[in-house]
Amino acid sequence: MKNKPKLILRIVLLLSTVISLYFVPWPIVTAWVEPLPNTIQEQVNQASDYGFDGIIVYVDQAGKSPQFYTSGYHNTENKIPAKPDALFKIASNDKLYTSVCIAKLVYDKKIDLNKTLADYFPELVGRIEYANTITIKMMVQHRSGIPNYTDFNNYWANPKYTNEENLKIVLDLPASFKPNTDYEYSNTNYLLLTELIEKVTEKPKFDYINQHILKPLQLTNTYNSINDVNINRVMSGYYVGYDKDLKTEDVGMLATAEDLGKFLRALNNGDVFKNKEEQKIYSSIYKYEHTGLVPGYQSIAKYHKNIDAVVIQFTNTVNFEGYNWNLSEVMYGRVVKILKRNN
Repeated sequence: MKNKPKLILRIVLLLSTVISLYFVPWPIVTAWVEPLPNTIQEQVNQASDYGFDGIIVYVDQAGKSPQFYTSGYHNTENKIPAKPDALFKIASNDKLYTSVCIAKLVYDKKIDLNKTLADYFPELVGRIEYANTITIKMMVQHRSGIPNYTDFNNYWANPKYTNEENLKIVLDLPASFKPNTDYEYSNTNYLLLTELIEKVTEKPKFDYINQHILKPLQLTNTYNSINDVNINRVMSGYYVGYDKDLKTEDVGMLATAEDLGKFLRALNNGDVFKNKEEQKIYSSIYKYEHTGLVPGYQSIAKYHKNIDAVVIQFTNTVNFEGYNWNLSEVMYGRVVKILKRNN
């Protein structure tokens, strides 16, 4: 009988191990531990194994011609192969463009980073908590505490299409935290920054982007909306368990992988800025890489300094539950490892 406690302990430990193994994200582990293939194209060819209908990867490494890698489908229903020059909804990657606009307008003394939301939008006092103390810089850096409108009411099942409708979702709600005491990613911040840019420039934000970013960089395949393009150029987007092609949903900017990659290169080497001072302002407020996620579309855009390479990845199948996003990150990480190994 004196060995009974030890037996019970062993049983408990065994059960704990079995239970913990049940919760291991095996799809991620399996994808992560597989031996790396010899080439990026071989890795990209595995996209369907990761659950993606289609994938586009763009690699711009200094001293080499840009390379494109695709697999899967541009449109699954019609079995149209993925196209390297397809337009893709870049989602929150557009925050990089917005932040560049803010930096340029600060340099031109049209926006003051230390002024408050109330200074520019007094009508929001009493409607957004702490409007008198939330600065423009806090909004750029997601340190405002303003709630994120896409977090409410199962938003993506019934998205809104105007800034007024989206802002209304969070008006009169309590702040997530006191300004500048924490960090919380909030699309509402960038909705308000868009409104600010349009207020001080007296033109649509995309017009400013086009004039000060796209035209100087000769980026001709970046657009404000699906309403501005031939819809057949847009890669289809899919949500797991939902049959409808989501490409007709108007949810922000579109670009080819090449255009996004060229912008990211210009952002990181400073070519998007007028001078070092403007770049210094940007560096003080935001980062130099991003990801994007909306129903049907997920993207990763990063510059890898150690190999002087920009790598863009577009995948067109999304599932907000499960490991879909994690698998896109695993795919991206493996592409970069192969690039570094073969460098």
